[in-house]
Amino acid sequence: MARVATTVTLAPEERETLQGWTRSQKVEHRLALRARIVLAAARGITTGEIATTERVRPSTVSKWRKRFAARRLKGLEDEPRPGARKRYGPEIEEQILAKLDQAPPHGYAAWNGQLLSEALKDVSAAQVWRVLRRLKIQLARRRSWCISTDPEFAVKAATIVGLYLDPPQNAVVLCVDEKPHIQALQRAQGYLRLPNGRALRGFSHDYKRNGTTTLFAALNVATGQVQAGHYNRRRRRDFLDFMNEVVAAHPDREIHVILDNLNTHKPKNDRWLARHPLVHLYYTPTHASWMNQVEVRFSILSRQALKGASFNSPREVRDAIDAFVGAYNPKAAPFEWTKTEVHPVPIKKYIADLRR
Repeated sequence: MARVATTVTLAPEERETLQGWTRSQKVEHRLALRARIVLAAARGITTGEIATTERVRPSTVSKWRKRFAARRLKGLEDEPRPGARKRYGPEIEEQILAKLDQAPPHGYAAWNGQLLSEALKDVSAAQVWRVLRRLKIQLARRRSWCISTDPEFAVKAATIVGLYLDPPQNAVVLCVDEKPHIQALQRAQGYLRLPNGRALRGFSHDYKRNGTTTLFAALNVATGQVQAGHYNRRRRRDFLDFMNEVVAAHPDREIHVILDNLNTHKPKNDRWLARHPLVHLYYTPTHASWMNQVEVRFSILSRQALKGASFNSPREVRDAIDAFVGAYNPKAAPFEWTKTEVHPVPIKKYIADLRR
């Protein structure tokens, strides 16, 4: 006796959904096929005819007729598959972390995935890397820190941050520092012709050293604009010469200058300060040069004007710096101080935070 095919009836909303699946270009092919089978079955077409039209086996048609009749649209979805049996249990993660706390094998400075796999013996390197990625552990990354041991850190930091957030009225707050020994590197540039006919423009790793120059810069905290000065060296007399230019650029204005602890910045006597009573110097805590905002501007200068460029002489380096300052100053904006806490962190606490 022939088997009776499962009867399929559709509600209007189900028919609309299935027809949408058959027309959509974003629906998976398997779902569109199942939708066509159910629509055809609802029109009274036999299982054999549907199988011939869709080029599938009759058992496949019967399967989706039954699944739809039993579970409606949900029945057309794939059943969850168990997948392969897990080879590694949660204890592997603990073993990897425990091994990382030990010294690497003799002759190696640090662990890597292959070494961990060999040390654990029954764990593949792929599983080691899989665990490390999940825990966001990057063995090749090296973190560095610079902890300030200045006993007057709190006082100095509070003073500098106070100048940033609430400068004295009608006064100028400047961040001053130097970028020494900027090299004038003449790079071998040109075009490289590839075998396929393409031409790549760039430069080789060969270069010629054509001397160095030192940049002194004063960043106006309120405007973000920079005043630059060029010198061959960074001696005390060069620093004072630049400071004379800074003072001349702000006549009859009270000037508050933030500096680092370089010996050339600290007065060996008070004669220069005595001649400039409107100038007040503030020094960042030791190992806390990040508090001087002009360091950020030096970073921008290096990336956008100096990195990868070719110079035949220190004069060309100076011209390039002046051109960048001239182009950047009209659109400069002050930096926004967003750090909420400023305090030295004990090294043990810092390392503990990294491991959490």
